Amino acid sequence: MEILTLIGLGFSVALEPINLIFCFIGVVLGTLVGVLPGLGPVAALSLLLPLTFKMAPVTGIIMLAGIFYGSMYGGSTTSILVNIPGEAASIVTCLDGYQMARKGRAGAALGISAFGSFIAGTLGIVGLMLFAPALGRVALTFGPPEFFALTFLGLTLVTYLSRGSVTKALIMAILGLIAGAIGMDPVSGLQRFTYGSYTLMDGVGIVPVAMGMFGIAEVLDNIAFPVSTSVFTTKIKGLLPNLQDWKDSFWPIMRGSVLGFFVGILPGPSSTIAAFSSYAVEKRASRHPERFGTGTIEGVAGPESANNAATAGAFIPLLSLGIPSNITMALFMGALMIHGIQPGPQFIGKYPDLFWGIITSMYIGNALLLGLNLPLIGIWVRVLKIPYKVLFPLIFLFCVIGVYSLNNNAVEIFIMLIFGVLGFIFRKAGFDAAPFLLALVLGPVMEGSLRQALIMSHGDIAIFFVRPISIVLIGLGILFLITPLIPSLKKKRERLAETEEQ
Repeated sequence: MEILTLIGLGFSVALEPINLIFCFIGVVLGTLVGVLPGLGPVAALSLLLPLTFKMAPVTGIIMLAGIFYGSMYGGSTTSILVNIPGEAASIVTCLDGYQMARKGRAGAALGISAFGSFIAGTLGIVGLMLFAPALGRVALTFGPPEFFALTFLGLTLVTYLSRGSVTKALIMAILGLIAGAIGMDPVSGLQRFTYGSYTLMDGVGIVPVAMGMFGIAEVLDNIAFPVSTSVFTTKIKGLLPNLQDWKDSFWPIMRGSVLGFFVGILPGPSSTIAAFSSYAVEKRASRHPERFGTGTIEGVAGPESANNAATAGAFIPLLSLGIPSNITMALFMGALMIHGIQPGPQFIGKYPDLFWGIITSMYIGNALLLGLNLPLIGIWVRVLKIPYKVLFPLIFLFCVIGVYSLNNNAVEIFIMLIFGVLGFIFRKAGFDAAPFLLALVLGPVMEGSLRQALIMSHGDIAIFFVRPISIVLIGLGILFLITPLIPSLKKKRERLAETEEQ
């Protein structure tokens, strides 16, 4: 009965007119982001994060969540009609979705993608309601050593799963930890690496860095290497899947939902991994695996369900442990912290209206997306034809206004531009920016937990190796650091990185 009361509390928050309006705005913007090739949810969240600073925390997070899972919906449109994924998790949808469009079944592909996403999103939200509070209760037993070990594991696992070589990912993570140390020492109050700058006394802000490395860098990348697109122009009809389509898609949707949810909990690019894993599972389970890649509907239903279920799973470690599992969740953590809210074991008990409001808004948002996406397919097709030379000045202007409006500080514009150029250079040199930003967010948490643990033990580092949870988590982190030295495991990781870059 308690769960029903809490769900009722959530709906009372989510159905407030202001929250409902911004949920709608979020899912529409998210779908638009997913439709536009080359932008992606991370860049969009970075660009739109400043909009939430003047809102109530629950309203801002509801809008950002709508952008996140809305982009997962929208990404399938470009994959099916243009053969270019709107974001990384939709790469695998290109394989069969575009072939279905070429066979005149674009409507069925888009329809099953929308329905599968809705079903998977709903199941993922149910899982979030069940697992997050339970994990939060377990996390209440954690002390500073366990939190240090948990942040260490999260950072090493994201580094392991990042694109490119582990060495480059480690370099980026170390640079991120150094950037996170800029500002005031949390214990002594001394200034570190500030060089007399009042702006740097508060540290390097996540918003200028994120907007630079993912917003500005994306613009520079698209200007330097423009992508030409050819929209599939055949009339789109039959958006409602027929009975045979449902028979072929039911179990792929169910399997993709469960697989995607649990993969989403893990650190790393969970939506991308979930989509590729689902495709592999469906191909193995099919009686006709040779049809995959030629336009089979199972190859669309499974991966699209998996990547949408993963979005719900990704919220579990953030809301219950205070640990972002990927770069998108790091941005959500930054948004909560800017509002003075620390996600973690006490989050659910301290902010029940915020937690349950976010969850129920996700269900409402999924319903809105199902109602919006199918009727608006024609509009999204027209949006795909907007030339990028029209879009990039607007994106750049929005970045500048967003960063300046944060603190009315022009120095942060220069910080954003510097990190934008650095982000572009890192991309061209094969360095993934995700470990950097995640280390920037986790660095202060990691340092604080480390120093608290050493104060508890009077400087004895053995405290990390005598507590069972701590030693297990540190052991797993070390294992992920040394696995690239093992040839067979190194090859598996390289194959995973290659599929993510395709």
